[in-house]
Amino acid sequence: MNTFIENVLQDLKNKDFTFSELIFILPSKRAGVFLKSRLQNYISETSFAPEIVSIEDFVQELAQLRQISGVELLFEFYSSYKKIIPHNRIESFDTFSKWAQILVQDFNEIDRYLIPTQQIFDYLGAIQELNHWSLENQKTELVTNYLNFWKSLKSYYNQFTNDLISKETGYQGLIYKEATEHVESYIQNTKHTHIFLGFNALNSAEDLIIQELLQNNKANIYWDTDFHFMDNKNHTTSLFTRQYRQKWPFYKTNSFDCITSTYSTKKNINIIGCPKSIGQCKYVGNLLKKLSLENNSLNSTAVVLGDEQLLTPVLNALPAVIGAVNVTMGLPLKYIPIASLFEQLFTIHKIKIERFYYKDVIAILSHQMIQYIFESSENITKTIQKNNISYLSIDDILKLSKESDKDIIQLLFGDWQISIGQNINNCIKLIHLVKDGFENVKAEKRLELEYLYRFNTLFNEIASLNLKFGFITDASVLFSVYKELLSVETLDFQGEPLEGLQIMGMLESRVLDFETVIITSVNEGILPGGKTNNSFIPFDVKIENNLPTYKEKDAVYAYHFYSLIQRAKNIYLIYNTEVDTLKGGEKSRFITQLEVEGIHNIKHKIISPKTPKINNKPIVIKKNKDVIYKLKTYANKGFSPSSLTNYMRNPVDFYFEKILDVKNTEEVEETVAANTLGTVVHNSLEDFYKPFENKFLQIEDIKKMKSLIDITITKHFTKEYKQGDITSGKNLIIFEIAKRYIVNFLNSEIELLKKGNTLKIVAIEVDNTVAIDIPELDFSINLTGKVDRVDELNGVTRIIDYKSGKVEQSNMEIVDWDLLNTDYKKYSKSFQVLCYAYMMKKQNLINLPVEAGIISFKNLKNGFLKFSEKESTHSRKKNQQITEETLQNFEKQLKSIIIEICNPEKKFEEKELD
Repeated sequence: MNTFIENVLQDLKNKDFTFSELIFILPSKRAGVFLKSRLQNYISETSFAPEIVSIEDFVQELAQLRQISGVELLFEFYSSYKKIIPHNRIESFDTFSKWAQILVQDFNEIDRYLIPTQQIFDYLGAIQELNHWSLENQKTELVTNYLNFWKSLKSYYNQFTNDLISKETGYQGLIYKEATEHVESYIQNTKHTHIFLGFNALNSAEDLIIQELLQNNKANIYWDTDFHFMDNKNHTTSLFTRQYRQKWPFYKTNSFDCITSTYSTKKNINIIGCPKSIGQCKYVGNLLKKLSLENNSLNSTAVVLGDEQLLTPVLNALPAVIGAVNVTMGLPLKYIPIASLFEQLFTIHKIKIERFYYKDVIAILSHQMIQYIFESSENITKTIQKNNISYLSIDDILKLSKESDKDIIQLLFGDWQISIGQNINNCIKLIHLVKDGFENVKAEKRLELEYLYRFNTLFNEIASLNLKFGFITDASVLFSVYKELLSVETLDFQGEPLEGLQIMGMLESRVLDFETVIITSVNEGILPGGKTNNSFIPFDVKIENNLPTYKEKDAVYAYHFYSLIQRAKNIYLIYNTEVDTLKGGEKSRFITQLEVEGIHNIKHKIISPKTPKINNKPIVIKKNKDVIYKLKTYANKGFSPSSLTNYMRNPVDFYFEKILDVKNTEEVEETVAANTLGTVVHNSLEDFYKPFENKFLQIEDIKKMKSLIDITITKHFTKEYKQGDITSGKNLIIFEIAKRYIVNFLNSEIELLKKGNTLKIVAIEVDNTVAIDIPELDFSINLTGKVDRVDELNGVTRIIDYKSGKVEQSNMEIVDWDLLNTDYKKYSKSFQVLCYAYMMKKQNLINLPVEAGIISFKNLKNGFLKFSEKESTHSRKKNQQITEETLQNFEKQLKSIIIEICNPEKKFEEKELD
């Protein structure tokens, strides 16, 4: 395959150019490496190498200005802005930077396209006044400030550009504009011939410079295009080159070089649809493995990432069989692990707070980079969870830390409002501590050390800018500057640029040709990029002044795309089949265009990952000797009513909880949980009623209880909720709900006594453990449980279970005893109170008949919900007394479920839960 670069070099050799007298100017430095590698094939004698530069370096040499970074530009712009704005109207740097970035981009475009600045800025100001405010006689302060902004654009521009030029610096557009001023003197003083190759969409400054050099016989230009594109007026790939051929005076007497016919040559084009971005990366990995095994080399293969965020997953998906890999593009620093650490630190410090949210503390202390230098992380996390701490001060964290970790805690959580310089130094110091921590790890950490080095450079740059300008006044501004730098800085990979597989972005592919090209993310919104208008200049004004719009940008994307596949033999276009409004939409128009053209043989297929079919079979667990042993141990300890109803609900849950002793992960309870609320209410009522065991209650006794509600509930919330905050938010509401539950319950007790009823408290929180004789089992069985309350109402014994949740009377009714063990939702509450009655009768603590039931605090208006036995579902006749016969029926069901649990042949089978 003859590449574009080789075609140019061959043509120059045929025309007897002396290469050492040439200056090659290319769109990027990357292309210069490939050009230099090919030169040796066209120079037959010893000579000096020609000068090879990128267009940006060439223009900087012409302008004699140094280009500075986007962040430094913001600082310079703010310095200029402060010179022309009255002191009382100067915005903070943080606010200024939000709109200044867009304005600098507009300045850049205006200068690159050599637009007369006075004309366009006056025009923009007039448009705004005419469009929005011309009819207002009395303009408000908002309107006045808005119009002043537009009227000040010219002043901003003039002051800013003058200040930059005085320091011999500039942004790209300003450098281009200044270069056009010096091109004549440069032409007079240079003896070299300039070879421009691979250009497409020239801005006005580039257009002028190249034309001047061409007209003075100081340059040749080679376009990389094809007859197929040039002859089709509707094909956007040659939108710009057609204009140059038609409008440049040079081409009235000179040929238009390097139009080829390679696009129509035979190609294998494969269009592959993959679900999601990771699916594309995995497919790329499999495809490269296949190509590597077929060709034994990937030296002429390129993976071009339409979405450059896929770099890391693509690298992770590369197969082991691939040898040399050269990554041209950089990995954005914001995707590096340590970036998230500083993101978290800035987030907690950008506003001054006394106490830190526990999740932020845990996230920072458990960060993968901190783990190398911090020993107390696990202890702090456990203490936070155990004591239910939602917010911590730095003193709290220091108390929980080891002595060796206290300096790190001060670095991470110390006061960031004192000194910005100190904050930056703390970040640099933290980086060095992590670096030292890596030295204690046996495994090599070369990549992590590279991460640290880049972030050390980044914070040194911030420190330098702040030292020079002093505009970073607080942690919030520091965070903004950090994010801005993070968005533009990259971690560059080192490799052999001329060997092995090439991985690059679309811009890095300019002027380069490969036999096999794999392009990812060929979706609308990515290739091409779609309509974005991050500019203060309206669309119609851009059209009028010949500034580029999304239409021209789409044409640039088209040129890059078709240039990549123009000489390639094997092409793989991969797109995301899942439409994502944030990451591109349907397959790209470029794919549709290839299909409509009908020139090439195109294979189209949809790829999906090999996903094994998983049948959601219920879990079934056999009972081996160990399980039987655990069951016997637990049976001897005692089955509780809740454990038996848990088995009714799902036998596998019973197995995990009681046999394997698997406990739920202990987490901080930010909002009071329902079980915590229930425990607080239960324990508070125990405190109130325990002193009255074996006594008749009086109204005065209950009134005294009401006076102690606040103290008692606060005590139990402190005990159960530990250091959790109940003074605000949802927790305060739940605290008040607990009070309301108890107040309403005590009021109902008072109403009961006022009606002439007698109420004797027999026992409160009665612990019961009774043995059960089951002949089918050859080991001891016990039943254990705690009854909330036993009382006598007008001489009738009642066994009462408190529930903080809602229970209806229908939950306490039973028709068919054989269903008692089968329906958890319907009969679990009845099963529990019958257990309590059964245990108390076994211990001779009660005489039958008795009543048993539930008091539901969410259904307090229905009072005591008694267990009832009904003849049929629709029968209104109920037997609400628990008799000997009732307990005999219950005992039969109780023994049945225990036998089932302990039966070695009966497996624990998972139930499908609603």
